Amino acid sequence: MSGKLILFSAPSGSGKSTIINYLLKQDLRLRFSISATSRLPRGEERHGVEYYFLSPDEFRKRIEKGDFLEYEEVYAETFYGTLKEEVERILEGGDNVLFDVDVAGGCNIKEYYGSRALSIFIQPPSIDELCKRLTKRGTDAPEVIESRIAKAEYEMSFARRFDVVIVNDDLLQAQKEALRVVKDFLTQ
Repeated sequence: MSGKLILFSAPSGSGKSTIINYLLKQDLRLRFSISATSRLPRGEERHGVEYYFLSPDEFRKRIEKGDFLEYEEVYAETFYGTLKEEVERILEGGDNVLFDVDVAGGCNIKEYYGSRALSIFIQPPSIDELCKRLTKRGTDAPEVIESRIAKAEYEMSFARRFDVVIVNDDLLQAQKEALRVVKDFLTQ
């Protein structure tokens, strides 16, 4: 297992998924670690593609079995986690693992893998801008957006615990910066 790990964390709506998708199209031998979640799919999300969708009971059973590298109950009855078997599968294939995880999960994976992992926090330019992005996305009810904004304020307090913070106030610039940082790390 010689690959490296790249961790991305950010408040919902910060542009993290867009940046990750950009990086996956580059020639960096990156494979996306598909997280597990107990939430329902949004839009056209599919099991085994964007997430492994598990029921809350199934998720709890897998926690008890020790199947997760990290997990978090992000909202009531809504779990997210990284299955150990998913990371091992990618590393054994000789690729680098790219994660999209919540801030606590990012910190936990970084602590577990140490210098073999690079943690990157994508920060929105402001809470107001984040609220506009979440509203424009049109996938969540107003009360869900309000909950996400409250969570974002908490998550932004973790930024200093990450190796790199990229403020996404210009998507193209944020993508270029992420590419530079990841390339530098992979060639060390």
